[in-house]
Amino acid sequence: MPSQKSQKIDLNAEYPCPCRRRGRLVPITLTEALGCDRCQNIFVVTEDGQGIEQLPTNSPYKRCWNWNGNQWCIANTRLRESYLPISLVIVIGLVVFWLPYALGLPLGPSVIPWVILAVLLATLPALMVWLAYRR
Repeated sequence: MPSQKSQKIDLNAEYPCPCRRRGRLVPITLTEALGCDRCQNIFVVTEDGQGIEQLPTNSPYKRCWNWNGNQWCIANTRLRESYLPISLVIVIGLVVFWLPYALGLPLGPSVIPWVILAVLLATLPALMVWLAYRR
């Protein structure tokens, strides 16, 4: 069974690319960075030397991986760990507070926009969770 403990990154060694299966990370001369020969991504070694971090892309979240000796493991970030509980609290809060308020209004054409708003606000966090965890 492979070890799950992170190992120190050797800047002179080659590693598989964490983004693609066939790419290889090779050291970039005169820098403390690694570059993929296939996807052209650049990775820098974290301060503790235990993992790599993808240089900024269009995503606001940093992607980090740790090397366990055989493969890259995604490094957990605080936001990723708390994203699901926060979104569940938001959904439950919206359903508990908005839906009764929307249904408590007098029946008629004025209640339809409130019901639509409540349903949209309740499904928005679920959509955000799906987009965050689809990789």
